[in-house]
Amino acid sequence: MPLNYYSEDNSTDTNPDLHFMRQAIVEAKKAGERDEVPVGAVVVCQGRIIARGHNLTETLIDVTAHAEMQAITAAAQFLGGKYLTGCTLYVTVEPCVMCAGALGWSQIDRIVYGTADEKRGFSRFAPQAIHPKTEVVFGILEDECSALMKDFFRKRR
Repeated sequence: MPLNYYSEDNSTDTNPDLHFMRQAIVEAKKAGERDEVPVGAVVVCQGRIIARGHNLTETLIDVTAHAEMQAITAAAQFLGGKYLTGCTLYVTVEPCVMCAGALGWSQIDRIVYGTADEKRGFSRFAPQAIHPKTEVVFGILEDECSALMKDFFRKRR
């Protein structure tokens, strides 16, 4: 699993990773508006968004209703199969172990996330959960993604 940290010093307005992460941020804000932990995700295939998701664990009373799981399910339905080869998942926060396992089984090509999750992120607890051919990129719009989480939890305290 190649891990690549992204530095915004190399960014351009035409960078597709920035564009699609902004769409994941839109989804995260939808979650926050529902008093859900503000995590958002989009799945992209051939340069277009085929699925969107945001946390719905409180709304659905379902601990598995993470943004990534919502997006994986929607993408598989769109494609008509369980494998997401040729696709990229953009998610605002590093996937947890559960989501990383699902992404591993989906054989997704790329995972791009904004901010790390020090407490529950897969890279600390289960880095092998991701398919070995999946490229992982992190740090895309990291400050914005991190601020969404910090603001949400600051308001709850």
